[in-house]
Amino acid sequence: MSTDFHKLLFDISEALVTDELEALKFLSLEHIPMRQLEAIQEPKAFFKALQEKDMIEVGSLSFLKELLYQINRMDLLAAHLGSSREEMERELQIPGRAKVSAYRQLLYEIAEDLTPEDVKSVKFLLQTQIPKNKLQDNASMLKVLLEMERNGIIKEDDLATLKDILKGFRADVKKKIDTYEEKKKENDSKEKLPYPVSVSVHPARQGAEWEMPHLPVESYKMKNKPHGYCVILNNYIFKNPYEAREGTVKDGEAVKRVFKWLQFETVEHMDLEAKQMYAKVKEYSKKDHSNMDCFVCFIFSHGEKDKIKGVDHEFVNIKDILSCFSGSNCPSLAGKPKLFFIQACQGSGGHPAVTVKEDFSGHLETDATPLTSIPDQADILVGMATVEDYECYRCTKTGSVYVQCLCDKMELLCPLTAQNSNYSGIRRCYSSTDEPK
Repeated sequence: MSTDFHKLLFDISEALVTDELEALKFLSLEHIPMRQLEAIQEPKAFFKALQEKDMIEVGSLSFLKELLYQINRMDLLAAHLGSSREEMERELQIPGRAKVSAYRQLLYEIAEDLTPEDVKSVKFLLQTQIPKNKLQDNASMLKVLLEMERNGIIKEDDLATLKDILKGFRADVKKKIDTYEEKKKENDSKEKLPYPVSVSVHPARQGAEWEMPHLPVESYKMKNKPHGYCVILNNYIFKNPYEAREGTVKDGEAVKRVFKWLQFETVEHMDLEAKQMYAKVKEYSKKDHSNMDCFVCFIFSHGEKDKIKGVDHEFVNIKDILSCFSGSNCPSLAGKPKLFFIQACQGSGGHPAVTVKEDFSGHLETDATPLTSIPDQADILVGMATVEDYECYRCTKTGSVYVQCLCDKMELLCPLTAQNSNYSGIRRCYSSTDEPK
């Protein structure tokens, strides 16, 4: 199978010419960094870069089909990938299916529409904004557009300069930009609508229209089943009976409900001593996660700054828990997201008073927690229920405000994760902390 796959890529690469390679690179800019693309001089290297980014692989060639469709190589699409123009047009009408953004498609269409004389006019009008050595006679319109992007002259939400240039000699092309901006404005206004949204996003929904906005950022792949472990360390009953964390069982139930729906192998461990908490986390860090996409851990307990309390009143340091999942300590999760959500206080300070719904009045308790420090390890996100030096709150009847809201939002905003096997992934988190206030 692998041999057939590479033979397929080889045959397609042999049929592509230089201008088509430049077009493919341009259309892939939101998935492969510009510096890497600039170094690519032949199609085989381009296909290798796509494989390294998991954009194409055995049994998953939708992005390659889309690229060939965009550059109008229907012959390759039909001969090597068994598709057609009509099939691709239907496919790309499905919300969220296109991997080339509307913005990138627009720029490519503009480059294709302009005549050599038009391109000369564009270069002439850009002389004061772009270095002359970038506007030489042999520079294609795609390269000119790249330079405009590089110099901040155009961007996804600002095409005013390009419109101003084109309106004098290609009003028809300028109208394409107007149409793009109108549609983008319409889509942006839809995304800003207050919840609840107009379509059902309940886990059980099927067939409802749901468009995931294109995000020009790298994503983690979420293609395995299960996606990974979701481990819950939930401390309820402490040696001191007055420290019992009423309501925390509700938090565990909410997390298990949502993450089982999201196709995680979910397990809860109750009432652990400090050493047992660390041992349990370390146990999971030693597992083989090669066939998993990520790791999620929820910790519910009392705490202090930088620390979490076990039921024996001893503490475990948060940094010790996180260090178990560094690349060297857990190589099978290297490059994959490790998410930690901690319901515990960071200190004894009370938050400034705010109005609380009557239903919660008299039923809020505090948990004592750790600091949302920024760990050195890559691909780790820490979500905290509060900020440094402050308490966090838990309703004794319905669970903690933080965990219940988090689960509600995940249930509301992640419908495709559970329903669509082609879900592309979660956004890569280069920032390693999350500090909800």
